[in-house]
Amino acid sequence: MEQPPPDARNYRFESVEVKEPTFRIDGVFLPPPNASPQIVFFAEVQFQKDELLYHRFFSESLLYLYRNPALYDDWYGIIIFQSRSLEPENTAIHRSLLAGSQVRRIYLDELGNPDKQPVGISLMQLTIAPEAQMVNQARRLIERVRVEETANPFKDEIIEVITTIAVYKFANLSREEVEAMLGVNLEETRVYQEAKEEGRHEVKLELVPRMLTRGMTIEEIAELLNLTISQVQRAAQQESQD
Repeated sequence: MEQPPPDARNYRFESVEVKEPTFRIDGVFLPPPNASPQIVFFAEVQFQKDELLYHRFFSESLLYLYRNPALYDDWYGIIIFQSRSLEPENTAIHRSLLAGSQVRRIYLDELGNPDKQPVGISLMQLTIAPEAQMVNQARRLIERVRVEETANPFKDEIIEVITTIAVYKFANLSREEVEAMLGVNLEETRVYQEAKEEGRHEVKLELVPRMLTRGMTIEEIAELLNLTISQVQRAAQQESQD
């Protein structure tokens, strides 16, 4: 080393065994199989103080790459903080990684006007909005989603997430009160309708065993419940297995 530590002569050499713990990474964005180059992205969202954050984040990410050495050509990391005050105070150990181009740190409270950010970023900024600004900010974001995301198949899901964030923010209000406050009705969204239809379908399948015990044929049940014969047969088989 060009600049060895002052006590270099007093260092002790050892062969050290490091036991590998089990990690769970907040988010890993995996590339499609036909992508070239194959780049994996690691994401971490931090809303509380954790002095060991960088130790954990880089250990998890690099261990994942170690376990999958032939899958990826490159990697990037992104760490999203609620505010800069939540960043670990000692960053010296990871200075080269943090100073490089592979890792980016984002502070939500420093991004500026939420209305000028991409919808995804505005959605995250909504989680840290003060209650006094929350309603108007959520309303504007919902309107943006309706206007800008018309072709987005997940538009309803985004609106539902906005409402869910508001429900947690205003814990003293019911979901119906929050929906009225934001001017939304989740019962009209595709997500709600699909869940409702799925619920009806489950109820129909639960009726199959009872109808069979009453002497009805599979064909009769299928016609009565507007199900396919194969659906009725699977429901009957599932009941017998249980």
